[in-house]
Amino acid sequence: MSSETILTINNLTKKYGHITAVKDLSFTIEKGNVYGILGPNGSGKSTTLGIVLNVVNKTLGDFHWFDGNVSTHEALKRVGAIIERPNFYPYMTAIQNLKLVCKIKGVSQDKIEEKLKIVGLLERKNSKFRTYSLGMKQRLAIASALLNDPEILILDEPTNGLDPEGIHSIREIIKKIASQGTTILLASHLLDEVEKVCSHVVILRKGEKLYGGRVDEMVASHGFFELKSEANGELVQLLESHNAFGKITTEGDLITAFLNQPLKSNELNKLLFEKGIVLSHLVQRKESLEEQFLTITQNQSN
Repeated sequence: MSSETILTINNLTKKYGHITAVKDLSFTIEKGNVYGILGPNGSGKSTTLGIVLNVVNKTLGDFHWFDGNVSTHEALKRVGAIIERPNFYPYMTAIQNLKLVCKIKGVSQDKIEEKLKIVGLLERKNSKFRTYSLGMKQRLAIASALLNDPEILILDEPTNGLDPEGIHSIREIIKKIASQGTTILLASHLLDEVEKVCSHVVILRKGEKLYGGRVDEMVASHGFFELKSEANGELVQLLESHNAFGKITTEGDLITAFLNQPLKSNELNKLLFEKGIVLSHLVQRKESLEEQFLTITQNQSN
């Protein structure tokens, strides 16, 4: 079965005066995956979400929902989104608040209990909103975004401000919703969150895309060697001429050589020894996603 496209973004740019919040951004969201837009605060994540949800006007470029034959207004009826802090009435119960949301959205009320169950609030359905913890308030917001049975759920920093227990329960709920076939797009500045929850990631920095693809492919780097020898100059030259290596950095007498392809430490040691270079230090390491994220974001800092 061919994958079905939910959202297509082409060369999207948003400027606020002299500041470019989003710069020439393109990516596609296919059905049935969990996408993370990852980047530090101010990298353009919320602006991007705002544009596709019609709450921010784009400067250049375009985007379209689904097959491109529906207006954004119509398409958004098939989308669930939480991009602001949830706006519920404190003196009303969860059920009363969700009934009101159904009226506003023009959707039937018969799914309210089912959605409360998904977010683990069914037992507290008759409690007033003001008695809820911050995590419960966020879970109610997710329930409310699910009332129209959306094909895609969009969440902006869904765990912001929550305690560890609250964070864990929101992440579990996101995974559960995704496992039932809803596509999810979430913005986060937390690498850990994207690594645990998302299948695909778009990394933004200052509004520009630095990486787009599967999370597991981003992690599948071949790692790097840390090396020392008496003949570091010759060693660096040799590594630079070898096609297994990409970036090579030297700090003091420690050489770090990043691999483009798999290479075992004993193979490297033998190769260098045959060229007359004896290593005094040889460590092979795997890059964590965090190291890769830092490498990706730092390399673009000019």
